[in-house]
Amino acid sequence: MPSTHNLAIGYLLWIFGFMGAHRFYYGRPISGTIWFFTLGLLFVGWLVDLFLIPSLDRAADLRHVSGPANHTVAWMLLTFLGIFGVHRFYLGKWFTGLLWLLTGGLFLLGWLYDLWTLNAQVDARNRHV
Repeated sequence: MPSTHNLAIGYLLWIFGFMGAHRFYYGRPISGTIWFFTLGLLFVGWLVDLFLIPSLDRAADLRHVSGPANHTVAWMLLTFLGIFGVHRFYLGKWFTGLLWLLTGGLFLLGWLYDLWTLNAQVDARNRHV
């Protein structure tokens, strides 16, 4: 079964994990949000995640669909260029990509929405190609 997420990227995002970045990447939006608001459960959960990342990676590979749209590329685009909608252009969502570009990710609310739903958006794209 092809890998949908990259372990090295998971560890890279873990560095910023006290903000929940790696948890969102691996499709855990609820715990990602909790990590964001509690600084990774006051850094204790963040430290524990150092050892949990391999299992998060395996679970994400089983849960998500591989295909022409790469989860890791989409996540890197969202993380670093998300307010410009580049990840939406990558997924072929031209209208919302332009909307994100003109409004700064719908004034950051759309960017937060995409943190919660990007894995599902990539899965949907991969299923329909």
